[in-house]
Amino acid sequence: MAETVWNTDTGEAVYRSRDPVRNLRLRVHLQRITSSNFLHFQPAAQDGKDLIDLGTFRPHPTASGCGHRPDEDEEEELVIGWQEKLFSQFEVDLYQNEAACQSPLDQQYRQDILKLEGSGRRKNRRIFTYTDCDRFTNLEEHCRKMTTAREVPSFLVERMANVRRRRQDRRGMEGGILKSRIVNWEPSEDFIKSQHVINTPLQTMYIMADLGPYGKLGYKNYEHVLCTLKVDSNGVITVKPDFTGLKGPYRIETEGEKQELWKYTVDNVSPLAQPEEEEREQRVFKDLYGRHKEYLSSLVGTEFEMTVPGALRLFVNGEVVSAQGYEYHNLYVHFFVELPTANWSSPAAQQLSGITQTCATKSQGMDKVAYFSYPFSLEASFLHEDESAEALPTWPVLYCEVLSLDFWQRYRVEGYGAVVLPATPGSHTLTVPTWRPMELGTVAELRRFFIGGSLELEDLSYVRVPGTFKGERLSRFGLRTETTGSVTFRLHCLQQSRAFMESSALRRRMRSVLDRLGGFSQQSSIHNVLEAFRRARRRMQEARESLPQDLGSPSGTMVS
Repeated sequence: MAETVWNTDTGEAVYRSRDPVRNLRLRVHLQRITSSNFLHFQPAAQDGKDLIDLGTFRPHPTASGCGHRPDEDEEEELVIGWQEKLFSQFEVDLYQNEAACQSPLDQQYRQDILKLEGSGRRKNRRIFTYTDCDRFTNLEEHCRKMTTAREVPSFLVERMANVRRRRQDRRGMEGGILKSRIVNWEPSEDFIKSQHVINTPLQTMYIMADLGPYGKLGYKNYEHVLCTLKVDSNGVITVKPDFTGLKGPYRIETEGEKQELWKYTVDNVSPLAQPEEEEREQRVFKDLYGRHKEYLSSLVGTEFEMTVPGALRLFVNGEVVSAQGYEYHNLYVHFFVELPTANWSSPAAQQLSGITQTCATKSQGMDKVAYFSYPFSLEASFLHEDESAEALPTWPVLYCEVLSLDFWQRYRVEGYGAVVLPATPGSHTLTVPTWRPMELGTVAELRRFFIGGSLELEDLSYVRVPGTFKGERLSRFGLRTETTGSVTFRLHCLQQSRAFMESSALRRRMRSVLDRLGGFSQQSSIHNVLEAFRRARRRMQEARESLPQDLGSPSGTMVS
């Protein structure tokens, strides 16, 4: 006979099923292999015989206390359903005594056992089950150990063992009002013990075996766990040990006077769904997903909000990341967005400015860096009305002012900076260099250090060309400045316009603002593009004005 290949992998396996767990069926096969004291030494061996007589391998006949022959206890096979209750011999003897029935469940078990004993339809002998309602489930979870050492269950282990059984007791809060604070900054030891519990709803089932010798069935010390099944509300099934399948059987070695060896297998024999049932199930899922999609559509809205023709909507989700390279600590940033022309507008509730929190600096290399991670959002619209060549739009500008606080809560200006918002959609990381006005002399620096006084700009837009400036040249002669640090912004830009949906031929015919901006997408900013066009236009105008005079000169040189 071929040697048995044992399966030594007794770890748990996890499965997931969309089918109801009540359809689960397991086939459990249990068989006795041998006994360690089958061999009995002959007290007086005959001369000339060195071999042991084969009769010594026969087991000693023992009468079964339950009226069954020993051969019937050698092997057993059962098909067990999910949460199907099979009584052990211990439970049969216990619940037949009415005084031992304390709970309604015990009374129900007593009635079931009396019916089975009266009809003689009890199908199991050694194999039995403990369901989710039995007391064994709680005791097993409470006494579970992770190592072979003498473990003492902690407070958390005890709470976790009990909380799994209370999934039906979960109640919502009255009126939806929080009874306690969400965040407790100074939790006590009792608070930590009471709150550090995860409520995971589980249903548990144990498939057991009574491996007692002949005539000694019904003793708790002979009970062994063959398989543990756990199912949660998400359809996750945990099996320990895994289904046997093509692997070898598992083995159990008993202890005591007669050390016996048993083998058993656990197989999944759940019935396969019929094609008609699968088709009906697919229709149900399709209908369910369709209704869920309609529900989500009702929340979002059936119509996507579109811009008016000729308009461009700009969305910016930004973040003030950090500021680095400044002289003092405790920095904060004041920033705002300027919409340059009358064609730009923003919603009435839209805030175009903001102030970050005060942040201490930390040394990083040679610089001192303050990390803000301050988020902000912006929505603006541009309505293109004038189709002439002079109507190229300017883009919004982001201005920032960096300040520092001293011990007495007095502030100092650390720098001013500005940057044009990116003209292309996508993610952009911009580093804005800053400068600050300064005075000559030691007294000004001492005043700035001790009392916080420093020169400030009355109009922050003076960092660039102010929108209110109407002249041709803006002179900053006499303004002394000092280069300071820089501010890092991270911007995520989105653009929406009907022109994006039009065909390329129609867009060329319409000559909208987006077509003109598309040719300059390689430039760093729209402002640079506009400045280049204005300079080129002025040069062409000057060339036209000087053309007759140059033609009449002796040299005949034309100025281009």
